[in-house]
Amino acid sequence: MNERDLQSGLTQAEAARRLKKYGPNRLEKKKKISPAKIFFSQFNDFIVWVLIVATVISGIMGEKADAVTILIIIIMNAVLGFIQEYKTEKSLEALKELAAPTAKVIRDGNIKVINAEDLVVGDLVVLESGDRIPADCMMVEDSNFMTDESLLTGESIGVEKSSRGNNSSIYMGTIVLTGKGKARIIQTGMKTEMGKIAGMLNSIEGEKSPLKKRLDSLGKILVVLCLVICAIVTLTGIWRGQDMYEMFLLGVSLAVAAIPEGLAAIVTVALALGVSRMLKRNALVRKLPAVETLGCTSIICSDKTGTLTENKMTVKALYFDGKVYRVDKESVPENLLLKKAFTYCNDCNFDFKESSITKSLFGDPTETALIKGFFAATKDLKVFLDRAKRVYDIPFDSDRKMMSVIMKEGNRETCYVKGAPERIINRCKYILDRGEVKLFTSDQRQRVLKAVESMSFDALRCIAGAYKDEGITKGKGLEENLVFVGIAGIIDPPRREAKEAVLKCKMAGIRAVMITGDHRNTAFAIGKQLDICKDQSQVITGEELDNLSDKQLAAKVDNISIFARVSPNHKLRIVKAFKSKNKIVAMTGDGVNDAPAVKEADIGISMGISGTDVTKEASSMILLDDNFATIVSAVEEGRVIYDNIRKFIRYLLSCNLGEVLTMFLASLFYLDTPLLPIQILLVNLATDGLPAMALGVDPPDGDIMSGKPRPKNESIFARGLSEKIIVRGSLIGVCTVLAFLAGKYYGYDLRTCRTLALTTLVMSQLIHVFECRSERHSIFEIKLFTNPYLVGAVAISITMILCVLYIPFMQAVFHTSALHIGQWGIVLFFSGIIALVNSLYLYFK
Repeated sequence: MNERDLQSGLTQAEAARRLKKYGPNRLEKKKKISPAKIFFSQFNDFIVWVLIVATVISGIMGEKADAVTILIIIIMNAVLGFIQEYKTEKSLEALKELAAPTAKVIRDGNIKVINAEDLVVGDLVVLESGDRIPADCMMVEDSNFMTDESLLTGESIGVEKSSRGNNSSIYMGTIVLTGKGKARIIQTGMKTEMGKIAGMLNSIEGEKSPLKKRLDSLGKILVVLCLVICAIVTLTGIWRGQDMYEMFLLGVSLAVAAIPEGLAAIVTVALALGVSRMLKRNALVRKLPAVETLGCTSIICSDKTGTLTENKMTVKALYFDGKVYRVDKESVPENLLLKKAFTYCNDCNFDFKESSITKSLFGDPTETALIKGFFAATKDLKVFLDRAKRVYDIPFDSDRKMMSVIMKEGNRETCYVKGAPERIINRCKYILDRGEVKLFTSDQRQRVLKAVESMSFDALRCIAGAYKDEGITKGKGLEENLVFVGIAGIIDPPRREAKEAVLKCKMAGIRAVMITGDHRNTAFAIGKQLDICKDQSQVITGEELDNLSDKQLAAKVDNISIFARVSPNHKLRIVKAFKSKNKIVAMTGDGVNDAPAVKEADIGISMGISGTDVTKEASSMILLDDNFATIVSAVEEGRVIYDNIRKFIRYLLSCNLGEVLTMFLASLFYLDTPLLPIQILLVNLATDGLPAMALGVDPPDGDIMSGKPRPKNESIFARGLSEKIIVRGSLIGVCTVLAFLAGKYYGYDLRTCRTLALTTLVMSQLIHVFECRSERHSIFEIKLFTNPYLVGAVAISITMILCVLYIPFMQAVFHTSALHIGQWGIVLFFSGIIALVNSLYLYFK
C-alpha cells in the first residue's frame, strides 16, 4: 500500500459499490421470533386451554352466545398479551441496533466514525488501545500494537502485531490492548474467522431481571392459591346441588380472572418502556436488570473531564522562562520549542480542507486545545507540520501519564515529550531558560511546582512539555535526561447542568464522587464549584491511595468526595471500598483500563462519545452524551420504573383478590353465585389489562428524588405494600358482596343483583386504579389528567361496562339488566366509599 493510499483510503463511491456487491460487515443473527409465533404463544397456557375446551362444550350444549363471547374474550386477552410482548421485542431490538459497534475509517482522505456494518474489503481503519477490531485486517502501520485474541484462541496473553513481518494479521472481535495503528480490511462478515465460529457470539442470552424472577416465583404461588380457592368454590357449588358444568366453567373463569398471568409480562413492558424513555434522555441501557439497580444507587463515582465538565478545553495560561502568561489577558512571546513539544507530540487528526482551525481538528479535547492555543489558521498548522516527520512514538498511557515522539527535522532527530507536570519534572535534568539550556536545580523545580500549584488553584489543568536532542535511543531510555520547556494551563469549565444534578443527588440521598487524573488543586477547585466537596480534607490523591491498605481505604472512603491524580487501575479499589460499606455504586469509565471497575460496579457506565468498545461491553449503561446529569436522570428514571411496577402490582393483586373473595365469601355464606363465568371473564378483560399497562407509564410523584435510595434486596412488597393489597382487595370483595345483598334487600331479581355486583366490582377497581398512582398522596392531591393513557384506559373500561348494561344484545350475552339511578346509587356508594374514606385519611394525615 503506497503513502497516498495510507492517507486517503477508499473513496465513498467505491466503498458504496463494494458494500452493494459484498453485503454488510455483520455476522448472521439468531432468527427473530415472528409476530405470529408471539401471538399464538399467548394461547400456550393450561388455563386458557381448559377455557377453550369449556367453550367448545358450551357450543355443543347449545349455549352458543356464551361460547362465542368467551372465545372473543380469549382472543382479546391474547391480543393484549401480544401487544405487550411484541412491543417489548421491538424495543429491545431497537436498543441492540443502537448499541451496534462503530469504527474509525479513512474515506476520501478524512477520518470518519461509521457503523462497523458499513465497512468493506479494502477500507483503511484507524485503531487504538481499547478498540474492538471490526473485521479481519492486515496491519499497514503500527506503534507498540498488541491485541487480545482470547476470544478466538482461548489464550489470554497479548499478541504483538507488526506491519513488518509475518504477524500482521488481526481478527474481527479481538481487542487492541496497547498502541495504535492503521489496518486494511481483507475479509468482512461471515467470511471472517469470527464468522466461521459465529455460533459463539449467538450463545449470549438475554438476562432475566431479578425482579422478574421474583415475580415468576410469586406467580407460581398465586396460581396454586387461586386454583385451591377456585376448586373450593366449584366443589361447594356442586355439593349444594348446582349444575356441575356451570360450576366447572365458573371455577375455570375465576381462575383465569384471579391468576395475574400478565404480571411478569407487564413488568417487562414497564422495563422496556422505561429503557426507551432513558434513551430519550441519552442513557442507553444494555442490560434490563440495571434499570432496577439504578433506583437503589447510593454512590455515583464520575469521571471529571467531559462528564462533570464541558470537555471544551481552552489554553488559558502558559508558563515558561520563570513566568506565568495569561493568554486571554496579555500578549505572549513565542516559545518555539514549547510550540513544537505540544504540536508534534500530539495525536490529533486533521482535515486541512477546513480553513477554520476549530473545524479542522478531531481527537482528544486536551490535544486539540493545545494545537488551538498556538495556531489560529489551518494553513499555518499545515506548514508547521510539514517541516518534520514522526519516526517513532511511545503513545500516551494513563499509568505513565505521558507521551513521547521522535521527529525528524531535516537530518536531525529530536524527541518531544508532554504529560503530567510531576512526571515530566522527575525525568528532566535540564531546563530551557530564555533560550539557554541550564541544569535543572532544586530551586527551579520548586518554582515550577509552585507555578503548577498556582495554576491548578484557578481550576487549570496543567500539561508540561519537554524535549531532548542528544542521546536519543528508542525504548525506555528515551524519556530520561529531558530538557524542561514549560507548562500549558487548560480550563475545562463545569457543565451548567452538573451543579443542579449534584444538588438533586444530595436531595435523593445519593453521594456524587469525582474521579480525575488532574492535579489535587484543580480537582478541588472544580469540586467546590459543583458543591461536591467543601474542603481539602475530602480530597485524596492516587499516591496517598497507594499508601493505604484496602481496609484503611474502606474506613476512610465515606469522608472522601474527590479522588485526584488517580489512574484507571485505582478505580477498581475505589468501587470495592464503597461496596464493602454496603453501598450501591455506579461507576463511569471510558478507557480500556476502566473496564474492570465498570464491570465490578453495581451499575457500570461507559461513555458513548469517548468510551472504548471494551468498556462499553463491560457496562450496564452507555451515556450517549457523556454527561453527569444524564446519570442522575437515569437514576430518577430507575426509581420511577420501580415505583410504577409497585403501582400495577398493587392494582392487579388487589383487584384479583377482590374477585376471588367475592366468590369465596358468597360460597362461604351459602349465597347465590354473585357473578356468572362470563361476567368474571368480562371483569378480567375490562379492568386488568389496559389500566394496569397505563400504570406502567405513570408520571412520577414530584418528590420521587427526595427520599433515600431503597435497599437493593428490598422485597417488592416492602413499605406496607402487602398490607395495602390485602386490606384493599378484601374491601373490594366485601363491598361487591354487600352490593349483591343490597339488591336482595330491596327485592330485586337475581339477574339485577348480579348486575349490581358486577358493576360494583368493576367500578371499585377503576376507582382503585387512581389510588394506586401514589403510595404517599391521596386521590385529591394527584392531578387526574397527568396520565392521559390511564384516563383513556378507564374511559374504555367504563364504555365496555355501559355497553354490557344498556345494549340489549350485550344484556342477553352477559345476563345483565339496565340499572336505573337508584341502583347506580348503590353501585357508587359501595364502590366509592372505601376510596373516599382512604383518601380523606391520607389527605388529613
